[in-house]
Amino acid sequence: MQEIINKKKKILFVDDDKFLLDMYALKFSKVGYDVRVCDSSEKALKILNEGFVPDIILTDIVMPGMDGMELILNIRDEKLAENSVIIMLTNQGTSEDLTKAVKIKVDGYIVKATTIPSEVLIEVEKIYVSKSQA
Repeated sequence: MQEIINKKKKILFVDDDKFLLDMYALKFSKVGYDVRVCDSSEKALKILNEGFVPDIILTDIVMPGMDGMELILNIRDEKLAENSVIIMLTNQGTSEDLTKAVKIKVDGYIVKATTIPSEVLIEVEKIYVSKSQA
């Protein structure tokens, strides 16, 4: 797993919580990620449409305006970041939310409330590695 960390991976965080964006940006940049953050789905789509192609996209579900599920559907419909690993990073952990996420083919699902930032980093790496080897 160390070799994955050593490669400069591009990651896009989408969440309306500025504190969490700052915390995860710091955590991931410290281990070598090129981190971009967006506080809305609309801003994320703008960055992707401008040509930024992240290796990994982490998005919350609940956000004002377009939610994370709609964001993923837009990314897929517009064929943006087609090879990006897409992970939900959210506090929504109901079976209904998980079913919706599976339906739109997310690559991973992490519940923020039960996962500390260092565990999020480890889980993102695991999901990335398993998707890269698929």
